[in-house]
Amino acid sequence: MIDLKAKPFHLNDDDIQWVQDTLAAMDLETKVGQLFCPIGLSQDKDELKNMLDTHKIGGIMYRPGEGAMVQETHRFLQENSKVPLLISANLEAGGNGIASEGTFFGKQLEVAATDNEEMGYRLGAVASREGAAVGCNWAFAPVIDIDMNFRNPITNVRTYGSDPERVLRMSRGYTKASQENGVAVSIKHFPGDGVDERDQHLHITINSLPTEKWDRTFGYVYKELIDEGAMTVMIGHIMQPAYSRALVPGIKDEEIMPATLAPELLNGLLRGKLGFNGMIVTDATPMGGFTMAEKREIAVPKSIAAGCDMFLFNKNISEDYEFMMKGIENGILTVERVDEAVTRILALKAALGLHRKQREGTLVPGPEALEVLQAEEHVAWARECADEAVTLVKDTQSLLPISIEKHKRILFYVFGDEAGHFGGEGTYKRFVEVLEREGFEVDIFQKEHLDFSIMSMSVQEVTGKYDLALYYANLETKSNQTAVRVNFAPPMGADMPWFIHELPTAFVSVASPYHLQDVPQVKTFINGYSSNEYVQDAIIDKMLGRSPFKGINPVDPFCNCWESKL
Repeated sequence: MIDLKAKPFHLNDDDIQWVQDTLAAMDLETKVGQLFCPIGLSQDKDELKNMLDTHKIGGIMYRPGEGAMVQETHRFLQENSKVPLLISANLEAGGNGIASEGTFFGKQLEVAATDNEEMGYRLGAVASREGAAVGCNWAFAPVIDIDMNFRNPITNVRTYGSDPERVLRMSRGYTKASQENGVAVSIKHFPGDGVDERDQHLHITINSLPTEKWDRTFGYVYKELIDEGAMTVMIGHIMQPAYSRALVPGIKDEEIMPATLAPELLNGLLRGKLGFNGMIVTDATPMGGFTMAEKREIAVPKSIAAGCDMFLFNKNISEDYEFMMKGIENGILTVERVDEAVTRILALKAALGLHRKQREGTLVPGPEALEVLQAEEHVAWARECADEAVTLVKDTQSLLPISIEKHKRILFYVFGDEAGHFGGEGTYKRFVEVLEREGFEVDIFQKEHLDFSIMSMSVQEVTGKYDLALYYANLETKSNQTAVRVNFAPPMGADMPWFIHELPTAFVSVASPYHLQDVPQVKTFINGYSSNEYVQDAIIDKMLGRSPFKGINPVDPFCNCWESKL
């Protein structure tokens, strides 16, 4: 039985009656539709109306777009859905997770580097206020993965670092702020990413911790946030073999499944041992970790049968819908289990007051709500976060602060940012512009059309022309890559810092904190964690000595390499 009056729903009698009446009024096809939360791929109203009428979805998620357009799309969806929708977004770094002009507050690792839990709260406040302004009521955040493995290509700056206590403190603040603003959180990615050095977007990955260590780390963070009322949990396509074996004695290796398809992890561990009473959603099901685990026709209904309540994204929604219906027909999934899942989905909607807002016509606010995007307070908070977060990892050559008098002529190298993330203008251009406004002369190293003549460059050519070499790396985690590493230009690493003993050299990263594995001999290294303008300005202020470095290392930036500390 689901206790709808208990945490995290806290429903009153009227709310419970709405849940029960709404469920009772649904036929099986409508109930199955509620299980789906597809990705929004269109703003065309005819297409959206057809999807709502055909599949009667329970929720939807769009990628970031222009705020007014996203808000209008959300409004149309809510006005044309009989049951109010859960509208979600990856609000991990601020309002920019749904509105392109929203505040890019900072990646979670930047927030962690402040070691100030108030910044975790502010991130949640900015993300939820701005998300709610365009109609979101569900945040796929905070990420409570623990970044134990510096080689993991997807956790990295998306996490609050490697210390479970800090992860908890920051996540607690985010959760409190978000749910205060009427946006449910989805803590993720259970049973925990960051142990493996692979990415569940591309294949099944493994949380290989023994049960006792899992309890002290991931389990501890999940239990605390569940006890404090986190409303939903997102399930990763990640195995936890130690617990599968403990909960299912004699289970064969080939029977161990990722958590999205593992009833022992969902029911025995998450609901049983950790006491979670809220709604469970899968991670995106086009991901390799799901598609490679089981034949999709079986996996779709099996995920709900195993204990997930909502099915995130589709390869093809019509096909997945049919797979779900067929799973009921052939006994993989029972109607009773569907009813239980839909009850939790409706309970979440009731806990957010969506049924009342639907009656009032306030599910999506008016255009005036968009004024909160990049509100003055949000921008001020983001600047404060950047000031507290930028971290001087090392300066063993005592280079800093730099000055026009000593370092006017800069040879500037760029990694990973030449075309910008997702094809936009590279953030390095603004960084260079700020340096030039300060009076520096910046010469950007050109990697195109290099040949072996570059190898004959003399020391005198470098030291006679430049006073400082400055590296700028914006190598972000992406769901289609298997590593986050510095790749040097041909021929023979033409842009590597071969001159560190002749020319003062500094390395600035505004994304991955782990580049010392590839440039261990660089003696001045700065981590900014986010590529927004607030971090850029803070880095330059601190390099010029106008502001002290305040950030702490939320992970080990030396990557277990003793020589990288020199």
